[in-house]
Amino acid sequence: MNPKAGELTIEEVYPYLRVHDAAAALDFYTRAFDGVELFRLTEPSGRIGHAEIKIGPATLMICDEYPEHGIVGPRTVGATTVGLHIHTSDVDRLFEKAVAAGATVVTPLENQFYGERSGRICDPFGHHWLLGGHLEDVTPEEMQRRYTAALEGS
Repeated sequence: MNPKAGELTIEEVYPYLRVHDAAAALDFYTRAFDGVELFRLTEPSGRIGHAEIKIGPATLMICDEYPEHGIVGPRTVGATTVGLHIHTSDVDRLFEKAVAAGATVVTPLENQFYGERSGRICDPFGHHWLLGGHLEDVTPEEMQRRYTAALEGS
């Protein structure tokens, strides 16, 4: 799609993770999700001001905390309000790999009403990841029916 002159286009959206130990996070994402580090900018003190890692087709940006600028991660805050979702061809294998690399199971893998097998983990830096794999095609109407039934306990 070619934008018209002067038209605003969004080219990409990059998750930017703030963590308490960016070097360790880059190592974890490499081991857990087969991430490929693209580059990092490191201060003489060792603090990483910016790094990029490719996980599948997505690029994540990562930095160490800079509390002096209000940049802190989930571990410092004590929670996270963002979840990241990885869709994969072998969710059981990816889930096991992430746990072996140091992730904590939040929700075990289960077959879900929306046509995925999925489960949730928390990485060692406080970020939550939903790992899922396709089971079946489900129309939005059928998904709503199943969702309503699940909420009603039937």
